[in-house]
Amino acid sequence: MSTEEKSAAPRSLAEALRVRDDVSLAALLRSRPDLITPVPTDLTQLATRAGTRASVVRALERLDRFALQTAEALAVASDPASYGELLALMGGDEADPAVSAALPRAAALLREQALVWGPEDRLRLVRTARELLAPSPQHPSPTGLGPTVREATAGMSPGRIQEILTAAGLPSTHDSVSAVSALAALFADRQRMAALLAQLPEESREVLARLVWGPPYGQVTHDPAHHLRALLDRGLLLPTAPGTVVLPREVALHLRAGRAHRTPEPVPTPVEAAATHRPQVVDATAAGQALAALGVVEELLKEWDEGGPTVLRSGGLSVRDLKRTAVALDVPEPVAAFWVELAYGAGLIASDGEADERYAATPAYDEWRELPPAERWARLAGTWLTATRTPGVVGGRDAKERTLSALGPNLDRSAAPEVRHRVLALLAGLPEGASPTEESVLARLRWERPLRGPRREQRETRESREDDLRTRIARWTLSEAELLGVTGRGALASPGRALIGAPEPSRPAEDPGGPGGHRDPEGPGDKLPVHHHRTPPALAPASAAEQAAATATAARLLEPLFPEPLDHVLLQADLTAVAPGPLERPLAELLGVLADVESRGGATVYRFTPGSVRRALDAGRTAADLHAFLARHSRTPVPQPLTYLIDDVARRHGQLRVGAASAYVRCDDDATLDEILADKRAAGLGLRRLAPTVLAAQADPAALLEGLRALGFAPAAESAAGDVLITRADSHRTPPRTAPEPVPDGPPAPDDTLLAAAIRAVRAGDLASTTPRKPGPGGGEGGAPGGEDGAPGGELPRTGAAETLATMQAAVLTGEALWIGYVNAEGAASQRVIAPIRVEGGFVTAYDHTADEVRTYPLHRITGVAELADDAG
Repeated sequence: MSTEEKSAAPRSLAEALRVRDDVSLAALLRSRPDLITPVPTDLTQLATRAGTRASVVRALERLDRFALQTAEALAVASDPASYGELLALMGGDEADPAVSAALPRAAALLREQALVWGPEDRLRLVRTARELLAPSPQHPSPTGLGPTVREATAGMSPGRIQEILTAAGLPSTHDSVSAVSALAALFADRQRMAALLAQLPEESREVLARLVWGPPYGQVTHDPAHHLRALLDRGLLLPTAPGTVVLPREVALHLRAGRAHRTPEPVPTPVEAAATHRPQVVDATAAGQALAALGVVEELLKEWDEGGPTVLRSGGLSVRDLKRTAVALDVPEPVAAFWVELAYGAGLIASDGEADERYAATPAYDEWRELPPAERWARLAGTWLTATRTPGVVGGRDAKERTLSALGPNLDRSAAPEVRHRVLALLAGLPEGASPTEESVLARLRWERPLRGPRREQRETRESREDDLRTRIARWTLSEAELLGVTGRGALASPGRALIGAPEPSRPAEDPGGPGGHRDPEGPGDKLPVHHHRTPPALAPASAAEQAAATATAARLLEPLFPEPLDHVLLQADLTAVAPGPLERPLAELLGVLADVESRGGATVYRFTPGSVRRALDAGRTAADLHAFLARHSRTPVPQPLTYLIDDVARRHGQLRVGAASAYVRCDDDATLDEILADKRAAGLGLRRLAPTVLAAQADPAALLEGLRALGFAPAAESAAGDVLITRADSHRTPPRTAPEPVPDGPPAPDDTLLAAAIRAVRAGDLASTTPRKPGPGGGEGGAPGGEDGAPGGELPRTGAAETLATMQAAVLTGEALWIGYVNAEGAASQRVIAPIRVEGGFVTAYDHTADEVRTYPLHRITGVAELADDAG
């Protein structure tokens, strides 16, 4: 590099950012949104913020494995390092062509994210990243390399260094610095190092082989064996503490053939296909799952219509209530937790806020129920995709060892939306109709975000026993997507593809089995793994508007896949009714009151029981209404047992009347009341006879109704006027509730408008802070101490009120720009470059170069003013 080129090279990260164009700055701020929260005042502050530990850790966590390996190699390279040195560390002496091809992309990514700066012959890793990734005894490097010879010999006596130099066959020197340099040069020389190792016994080389890939530290006794003494004498092992030795970095790199990593991974782990199905079969299967999902959510809300389980004092469902919900839905408890959380996330259920707080349906549920089925599904699927509440952790423990309950606190995992979206994007990258192997998906995610997984030094011992959170979320995503109908038979369906904004693939109008062979439309598909290196579409979680458009498209694609609603059922002699498909809403609602759902699937089976018939009668239906309803909607004759069941329950229904005195029971048949009084099970109701046909009770009417029903009677509630009260299953609703908001994983990604405004503000602030000023009376800039090379000293200019006013008025006449210090009403100080237009009434109106607009400033808030140097612009 020539002297002129060296002088032109940036000397700091701030200078490197200063020469970037707006497109490059926008890419940086888009990938690291924490840098503009809030917007920095200038590029120096931006560079400072980009080097803070929290920001660097967040940036490193978002690197893929090869980019992270590149950063780790730079952490053990010289500072600064040339691109050739970096390439040698990554590719080794063999110069792996795959590494050579992928390294420019990785280096460009690190540079884009401001983790690396400088020209190619002087690459510098930001100081914080080097501190995080460089090897130390407390924090071993992921590369497995140890300290350099210079670092390892820092506390060694000069005499001992000269002894090592002599034993290694090198001439002695006059000082320790040159001795260490000569030893490091020997270890870095391939030929001389090979000759030195050839002199060692086999046992010594075996010791080096055990330490070469790390950890580089070992233990020795105070009197080491001959083969260890040979290594210590030549400096191939250096002492770091009593009884501890380390393999110098230069020696390890020679033994590794120059490679910093044992296995560089320049190519993304491919996602493999386990089976391939016809796209039509995938879509049909997914549509069936979507329809079943709507049925399960409706069944859940039906169970909780009259008021669901009580809310725990700590929030959420009790274990017992979750088990009851699982039994009612006929699903395992983890699946029940998923459906409960999905309905809660969609705003369909919430706590009612009463004194005896319970969960119940919200008014939004009634609106959702009136939507077309495809739109109802799209709302659920969109909620699932963006929700941070993670039902998979239900039953686990939080940081305080408290059990995590469904609908309770502490279920938010901010990484969940990104992982779900990425898993579906990986499925979208497979050939249409292909379902992936779970392990290949997980391996790909670990390649893309290695630092978000378990700590790499623990992987060998812990990964088989305890997966990291991202891996568990990915597993849950695959199963939940199948439950919800986003995938069918493990492959991404068309509505699911639209849900994440992936382009719809073109389907060849040829062999329905697809190219390459015939497939059984109902079989498991071809069990031939498909290995390929296709890169999935670069899909990122969308904004709210984009997600709304995507869910609308998904609903449009799903609608024709749903079967037409039916207006009939098939009644059977065993008191069941079979719905061979989805039913029209009025039919489904009344049948849901008249019968209990026994099983779901392609066909739903309903069972008629005395309790379900009584429920319909309580809802205001008469026996004649029920007979007419069944006759009208059944494609088979109404079975005689069902007719008898309805007539028998209707005959007894309302024979007893319960009302509010405290509560009373009246009946025209006094023998029935005698039977109730004689029953020992009625003792808890506190019954006593007031008249031959009237009993009074100490229990409230609701408890009295339940108690008499438990005794086998079928009482009806009545009003104060003696009329039968009609109760409805959906009578209890919570007040209006808002759905829970997702917890973001850090600052949200800025949109283009915010990026443009932020870059303009940073550029203008940088102009104000770096523009040369004319020296003030005190020799500094505008009265402040002058900075190096004409740079500002970092302080606001200070001038008196009279001098400020005179300078402003002169600038109005000459049209010159000024540098001012300004303190706003909140007390925040800033530097600005303005071109005064007029000064009057204690205010100055000027074009503000910092804000790129005309503004008016009170003169009393201007701390000082300075003229810009003649060569400022």
